Amino acid sequence: MSEVQHPVGSITQNAAPAAECHIFSAADCPSRLLLDQIADKWSVLILAALCAEPLRFNVIKRRLDGITQKALTQSLRRLERNGIVARRVITASPIAVEYRITPLGHTLKQPFQALYDWTVDYLPEVERAREEFDRNR
Repeated sequence: MSEVQHPVGSITQNAAPAAECHIFSAADCPSRLLLDQIADKWSVLILAALCAEPLRFNVIKRRLDGITQKALTQSLRRLERNGIVARRVITASPIAVEYRITPLGHTLKQPFQALYDWTVDYLPEVERAREEFDRNR
């Protein structure tokens, strides 16, 4: 597999976006649109829930405290449309739907883990910055 370069100023230089564009420029930039769909709060948490094993819809809903049925349905549909998760109807009684991470979805594990690690490592610093900001307001 050959390495393709991102445009100058993009956040990564190791892989190419679908089209040559700066990630922070045009609203219709394919990489920006995809990032919006896979890196929102619920999508990241859904993928974390599915990381170890496939889960039924209601199990995911119970594990993600605060998510509404509508938000879960919309997020799962976006992830499925983008090839990140796969949906399987289980025809046993009662009928259920199970979701699993696809091979493409598994490629997100390392970057999401790095993001999680960053939040753990830098949370105290972020909290100090928030306190200072709030104090100066």
